Amino acid sequence: DLTTTVALRIAKSVKKNPQDIAAVIAKELQNSPSVERTEVAGAGYVNIWLTSQVLLQELQTTKKVIQPAKIRKKEAPVVIDYSAPNIAKPLGIHHILSTVVGQTISNLYVHGGYNVIRWNYLGDWGTQFGKLAVAYEKWGAKKQVSAYTIDELLALYVRFHDEAEKDAVLEEMGREAFRKLENGDPVLRAFWSDVVAVTKKSLVEMYRRLHVSFDLDLGESFFEDKMGSIVQEGLQKHIFTKGEGGSLIVEFSPEENLPPFLIQKSDGATLYSTRDLAMIRYRIDTYHPQAVYYVVDMAQSMHFRQLFATCHKLQWDLPTLEHTLFGRMRFADSAMSTRKGKVLKLEDVLEEGVRRARAVIQERGTAIQTDDPEALAEMMGVGALVYGIVSQNR
Repeated sequence: DLTTTVALRIAKSVKKNPQDIAAVIAKELQNSPSVERTEVAGAGYVNIWLTSQVLLQELQTTKKVIQPAKIRKKEAPVVIDYSAPNIAKPLGIHHILSTVVGQTISNLYVHGGYNVIRWNYLGDWGTQFGKLAVAYEKWGAKKQVSAYTIDELLALYVRFHDEAEKDAVLEEMGREAFRKLENGDPVLRAFWSDVVAVTKKSLVEMYRRLHVSFDLDLGESFFEDKMGSIVQEGLQKHIFTKGEGGSLIVEFSPEENLPPFLIQKSDGATLYSTRDLAMIRYRIDTYHPQAVYYVVDMAQSMHFRQLFATCHKLQWDLPTLEHTLFGRMRFADSAMSTRKGKVLKLEDVLEEGVRRARAVIQERGTAIQTDDPEALAEMMGVGALVYGIVSQNR
């Protein structure tokens, strides 16, 4: 529970071997009613174990000292955008980074009394739905989409990309299906709604195990009807200009050193850049935040630089906008890719952590005191994974 290097520090001044000094200190500390046992380690360290009673007393004191501040509800909120998985895919191990870092930052702001909006910006729109709809139509089992598991939906998505490598027509079919979805096709809208419901249901248990929660889970689809006004504003202010094939782009000055930012495809289809602009406008108009933090990995750095620069060009009255970035997670020999099926499911990693913790508990036997070894294994296994993220340099 405690260690001291005092023997090493004073050895020279008292002209004695630090291990001899450490032995005296360890023996004297044994007389304290707070101390269970001591040992001398290494060159002269003294390790100390406190009694359970003292540890419990100290825990109670700590709880009183670190009471959270009262939430300042009238204060402009801080929006923290994290986790943000894509619909129709299970959480992969790489999602633990944004999810845990984002929740930790949120916890700190809440503890400090800030008015916090915890936002899970779901990837629930885009061409991937067109691709999935084509895959469902061609290779799906004869059952309602609502009866699918998240793993079955992922298998369809992976198969689409496998088949598309042999048949380029499939990619165009996927794009066409998404155009129909955007234009309100009732069959595709019903398909999309069922896929979203299946995915959200699968997320609940993963978030519970990680002690993660959100105030809002408004995803890309929510901004479907809010992009037109953004496009018009950009055109009127001459910020959005014509690009190749009639697309709309934002061009930046040499000083800004950014590539063109695609806002609208040549066929009129929107992108997540369009939706991200609409989302920032909505957050400003609805919540008037003092800051928005996007807890997203470094691969999106260029996107956020372009996004924030475009907002400044539009001359919006902006809150603090920050890409709260962190590194990427990858396999030792290759990157992770959902479309190729190369992903390690977060659920499987959590289960492996719990399995290893359970083995430790069984190995220690009566040395570990617990009324519920299974709950302890869950706490240790999941807790170790979470600690592995928050102990890093972010």
